[in-house]
Amino acid sequence: MESAMTNSNGVAVDGERDCVRANHLKREKLIIDTDPGIDDTMAILMAFQSPELEILGFTTIFGNVTTEDATRNALLLGGSPRVADFIHGSDGMGNLHLPPPKTKKIEKNAAEFLVDMISEYPGEISILALGPLTNLALAIKRDSSFAKKVKRVVVLGGSFFALGNVNPAAEANIYGDPEAADVVFTSGANITVVGINITTQVKFTDDDLLQLRQSKGKHTQFICDSCKFYRDWHVKSDGVYGIFLHDPVSFVALVRPDLFTYKKGVVRVETQGICVGHTLMDQGLKKWNTGNPWTGYSPVEVAWTVNVEAVLDYIRNQLMKS
Repeated sequence: MESAMTNSNGVAVDGERDCVRANHLKREKLIIDTDPGIDDTMAILMAFQSPELEILGFTTIFGNVTTEDATRNALLLGGSPRVADFIHGSDGMGNLHLPPPKTKKIEKNAAEFLVDMISEYPGEISILALGPLTNLALAIKRDSSFAKKVKRVVVLGGSFFALGNVNPAAEANIYGDPEAADVVFTSGANITVVGINITTQVKFTDDDLLQLRQSKGKHTQFICDSCKFYRDWHVKSDGVYGIFLHDPVSFVALVRPDLFTYKKGVVRVETQGICVGHTLMDQGLKKWNTGNPWTGYSPVEVAWTVNVEAVLDYIRNQLMKS
């Protein structure tokens, strides 16, 4: 659980925050909690292509790769628990084995960085959470006011009334640390959850990837090179000739929430038994006669439908920027 601070150009820095931030007061401040990861990488590159955002830093966590590798990849982009190297390659970048980053992580751990930044800018910072929710849960436990001071949290996680992708019950990010996910979802923070029941509706086909490669986008050659491993895994695992866009779709929910519809309800996470990692929302359809584990908690917002074509167009346009 580490942190990599960035300046507005996405270069990881060690020490005091860059005074350049003073020139971007109207941009939305964002921290990305991530485990890059090929589709995480796509979402991060989209964020750097979004002038309306000011990326304050990354915090990293295991998931697609180990925390150490996730930190290295975050540093490359911005300037032992279960890991999904069989999906993203041993380096998390489709086995491209890029040279080591020239930039360094900061010494604070992720929870400390999150608490300090949210305390410095209360009500101003959003968090895009693309991996297991360990770092956020630790921040909530470290500072009881954290959940109220964060502007909003957009989470890629869960599978609402649909099959998971680790097993029939659970999605990978929530399964990675179900206790942490339950802490976050019941914290009272302003949370939007985008489950894989939504993200698996949005995918790049082989034709889309070819169009991406042939474009003049700043990062498209790198993206397509890294996606080859990811695409081949989708063929073997899901019979999909292309790739699901889990993390990019979650990023779109952050910047274009109008392309989705939502339902609100209390979400709890199973932490024991064969359904560990299962997310279940009380949709408020029934008035319960007695209290239950959902009673008394604040609702969160769950993405319910998605405008597939509009989201695909947005992702294409972001990734193809020169």
